[in-house]
Amino acid sequence: MDRFDGMRAFVRVVEAGSFTRAAETLGMSRTSVTQLVQQLEAHLRLKLLNRTTRKVNVTADGAAYYERVVRLLAELHDIENNLPGSSTAPRGLLRVDVPSPFANMILVPALPAFHARFPEIQFDLGASDRKVDLIGDNVDCVVRGGQVSDLSLVARHVGDLQLGVYAAPTYLAQAGTPLHPDELQDPRHRVVRFRWANGLPYAMHRGGETVKIGGRYVLAIDDGNAYLTAGLAGLGVLWLPDYMAREHAASGALVRLFADWEIDPMPLYVAYPPNRYLGKALRVFIDWIVELMGQHAPVAGKRPGTSAAPTGAAARSTPSNRYPPAGSRP
Repeated sequence: MDRFDGMRAFVRVVEAGSFTRAAETLGMSRTSVTQLVQQLEAHLRLKLLNRTTRKVNVTADGAAYYERVVRLLAELHDIENNLPGSSTAPRGLLRVDVPSPFANMILVPALPAFHARFPEIQFDLGASDRKVDLIGDNVDCVVRGGQVSDLSLVARHVGDLQLGVYAAPTYLAQAGTPLHPDELQDPRHRVVRFRWANGLPYAMHRGGETVKIGGRYVLAIDDGNAYLTAGLAGLGVLWLPDYMAREHAASGALVRLFADWEIDPMPLYVAYPPNRYLGKALRVFIDWIVELMGQHAPVAGKRPGTSAAPTGAAARSTPSNRYPPAGSRP
């Protein structure tokens, strides 16, 4: 048995919560992963995992071993990438998940320039607005708008998205043009709701007046591109970042509402697990996102191009909630 292969397999089973999911992320068969872990347990003469037909749980010995092995594998990775004769250029595979509009409109169009600077970095890019289990899905980092509620993650504030309220001319012709945000509470009006948002959390301000509007909806959706399409189709009023609305507002496909009101910006974060090794490739990617957002949506109060400091912290979890059973989500 290659002991390091066994360690990597064990770590993935712990993080994924099942042998099947671990095998998928490692590109191996379930049988191979199972054999590696069994051989590791035999070598150590310890039971690392409790297995049933439905779930996998880490033993007390397994939890202690996991903590040491994660650090050991990170140090090994660091040694291999910093040998005097090795290439100093960042390289390797990054697994990243970003919102679908952000991917289409900002990140992917800028990737050729990133690739020219760092040609040895590969991406497995998820373009979605789903809730990602970074540990279980073996994702290195996510880019997400809104406050990061999972305190087990390290989050870096990289930008602030300026928001506006918009509607399609077809919608306004049918429902009328509201002159005050409170009018959206009227039964004749409706909004398009984003499923992951708890209502519409961004306050609107004018003078000394502050309002938060819920509004009636006929459609709640979980994808940013589809959310925009629903508004263009006249299904309701939208709250959109400027980068998503700019082209459609210029063409007349969307009309800006309440232009004399200010809206709290949506913070944008890069988040990653605290036990994930922050190698060169991930570091330069995060720095590049900061640079990119400095051009498109800098942190409020910062000049474009300046760096955003980390704002999240790695919360220390107990073994009982750090190692979830198979199929669960932390």
